[in-house]
Amino acid sequence: MSVAVVTAKPTATPAPEFRAGGTDVSERRRSGVSQGMLIDISATGDKTISWDADGAARIGALATIATIATDARIAAAYPGLAASAQGLATPQVRQVATLGGNLAQRSRCWYFRRADIDCLKKGGSTCPARSGNHLYGVAFDLGPCVAPHPSTMAAALLAYDAIVATDRRSGLSIADLLGDGSISHADHALAAGEMIKSIALPAPLQGERASYKRAISRTHAEWPLVELCARVVIAGGKFHFVRLAAGGVAPVPLRLTAVEVQLSGKMANAASIAEAAKAASSGAKPLPMTAYKLDLLQGLVRDVLEQLAN
Repeated sequence: MSVAVVTAKPTATPAPEFRAGGTDVSERRRSGVSQGMLIDISATGDKTISWDADGAARIGALATIATIATDARIAAAYPGLAASAQGLATPQVRQVATLGGNLAQRSRCWYFRRADIDCLKKGGSTCPARSGNHLYGVAFDLGPCVAPHPSTMAAALLAYDAIVATDRRSGLSIADLLGDGSISHADHALAAGEMIKSIALPAPLQGERASYKRAISRTHAEWPLVELCARVVIAGGKFHFVRLAAGGVAPVPLRLTAVEVQLSGKMANAASIAEAAKAASSGAKPLPMTAYKLDLLQGLVRDVLEQLAN
């Protein structure tokens, strides 16, 4: 497979962008993909974590990933979220990267990241990865772009039914924020100049357990091939609540609803988990190079649920 290099069409006035930690936008500016004015919000945004009387957390969009990864109360109430933050990038990146920035980051597709190659997300008419090298692309082909969504925290927040507030809107689910995978020109549904302000999580369920795991191609500091955040409630040896959200496999994080439904009320044992894990690929449409991700996804479902069942 090959793809022709097509010079991206320059815009007369590049759109301005927000910068907080700058871990994504700085790299895009170095590569020439982003050229607009920067609006620095690092000193003005909300970096706090607050709690209500029911034990539900509200996290400011400028809270760093390191803060979330190391906060003892977050780890106790939302262990899947804390583990997701701990697995993200490197310690240096986690110290400066923010939760809002992680949700709003741009595609990591190598065609998008090349300034001299046009693509849908830069206003082009085609996705060069679809006919080119898409080894790290989607296994659930939901839209015109075949790059998986890059946000680890989005998958975790999807599992936790998080609600996002911006400076213009409130009550946004993660699905509202990121779309359904059919958006071809962006990685989220934020309007131009719209800023994420905070993320609210519901109070933990009674007896809830949660975990996170990723499959990567090297030991450290690698983008996940597939990742999974799982929450369960087990009582009387049976699954009474199962919530699974996967990243790395689709243009948006995905709820694995087929697995959740199959495990509801079933015994929390290896046999039930192995059978239900087969449903993780329900609805998948892998590309020629990405069918391997479905094996990784089923393996992660088994591993994480067996860990939580023990």
